[in-house]
Amino acid sequence: MDSPTEVLIAGAGPVGLTAALDLARRGIAVRLVDAAPGPATTSRAIATHPRTLEVYAQLGVADEILRRGRRITGFALYRDGRRLARLAADYTAMPTAFPFTVAIDQIVTEEVLRDALRAQGVEPEWGVRLESFDQDDEEVTVHLRHGRRAERCRVPWLIGCDGGHSTVRSVLELPLIGESRQTWLLADGQVETDLPPDSIYWIRARRTTMMAVPFIEPGRWRMLDTVDVDYDGDPARLAGRLTTKLTAGLGRHTFVHPPAWVSVFTAQQRMVPRMRDRRCFVAGDAAHVHSPASGQGMNTGIQEAYNLGWKLAMVHRGQAADALLDTYGAERVPVGAELLTSTDKATRFVQLSNPVADLALPVVFAAVSHLAPLRRKMQSKMLGAVSGLNLEYSASALTLDSAPGPVPRPGQRLTCRVAGPAESPAERALAAELRAAQWSLLVAEPGEDVRELLATARTRYGAWLSVRTMDSRGSSDAGSLPDRDGRLRASLHLPDDAWILVRPDGYVSTRGQRLNREALDALPARLGLIRTTERI
Repeated sequence: MDSPTEVLIAGAGPVGLTAALDLARRGIAVRLVDAAPGPATTSRAIATHPRTLEVYAQLGVADEILRRGRRITGFALYRDGRRLARLAADYTAMPTAFPFTVAIDQIVTEEVLRDALRAQGVEPEWGVRLESFDQDDEEVTVHLRHGRRAERCRVPWLIGCDGGHSTVRSVLELPLIGESRQTWLLADGQVETDLPPDSIYWIRARRTTMMAVPFIEPGRWRMLDTVDVDYDGDPARLAGRLTTKLTAGLGRHTFVHPPAWVSVFTAQQRMVPRMRDRRCFVAGDAAHVHSPASGQGMNTGIQEAYNLGWKLAMVHRGQAADALLDTYGAERVPVGAELLTSTDKATRFVQLSNPVADLALPVVFAAVSHLAPLRRKMQSKMLGAVSGLNLEYSASALTLDSAPGPVPRPGQRLTCRVAGPAESPAERALAAELRAAQWSLLVAEPGEDVRELLATARTRYGAWLSVRTMDSRGSSDAGSLPDRDGRLRASLHLPDDAWILVRPDGYVSTRGQRLNREALDALPARLGLIRTTERI
């Protein structure tokens, strides 16, 4: 049957929900289907890192995520009953409004995203399986299964967020390249311990490695064992084993109650070489699967969905050439490759199966604890690898003039300059601007000639471009970000008449010292954002 749907998304996990939410808030008619009979009821990913929190802020769900999660601000290492070090989460070198990781059950994350999607008038369709599809130059013909009932529909676009066993990836014949890794055991349950619930704990005992992460619910912890992974189905017996190991590793009595959820799995390290096939895309676990050692899988998938959403909306509306969609894979495939490398290193670090490295631990972490420069370097390296804050698109076709210069440079996050709870009125206005789902052109203290040019730009490109000025005079102009104290302009390194162009996902595309007609005329065409040759 015919369908009014503009984008069909297979998979109603966090990645599919993010894609649906972002597209729906941009006015795209989206349909979200999932073969499962209903929302997940068992625990999976729990770590939400700072860059993902920035995405949530732009989607308008960050406050609810923070309310329902626990902030993690440190990483503590124990070995055979002694604490070797605690590394605080120092984000000084990577400024963000969210300098912490949030421990939140994926079940809760999905609830928050579903509620936000419901507010956009979209509900996931459970028990609807995508069986097959084919595509032509105009649309994708999709075959769905509702129990015994079959449905055929034609949609302009299809996004596969349908997990590690993705049907979309399989039909597109995208190879999942890589290998399997070690088998691990995960368990969630109540733990009686006096450990401060503000850190991730890495625990060595009896030549085995464990990790423990606190949830927001009192006494509830996620435990991970990298060596003793056998589980016979008896939660009480497993609880006894975990109690013995944690007590020995932490050097304090720790009692684990029978876990409410246990999972034994073999970590994979695999990814696809491309993420687009004409009118079809893959994201999240459909594009890459890997070890959960650094908790990046869900975060990476959510950031992929956010990278794709605004591009797909612009192309579908005719505001950009089809080539804009090629930048999705061009930007995100290298991220996936780097993810496999970083998670492989994290896996080796967590397991620490090398006896020599194990013996060196006390020496290494004694030095880290007492030498501040070494500690900061190690913190920065670890945080940069998992937080997503160091990710840049400097090589992207959407990054113009990426030569060294003031920060944020083209390819970097503008969100690195949005402050936290004590932000100024201008910074609050900028945060709101980043939620507006458009490209943003920010101009500092423009002269009258530039103001006239900007007025014309608003009229000509207002469908996709938001034009804002930063004024010290407190202008009543609707496009003004009042910046009386100059704090925002200083943080963005923008002198008078300087400008910066920001993508809808918060990354800087380009910037310049003085905006003129020639520069403004050239921008849309250089970015492929208009099909016409009209000029301002």
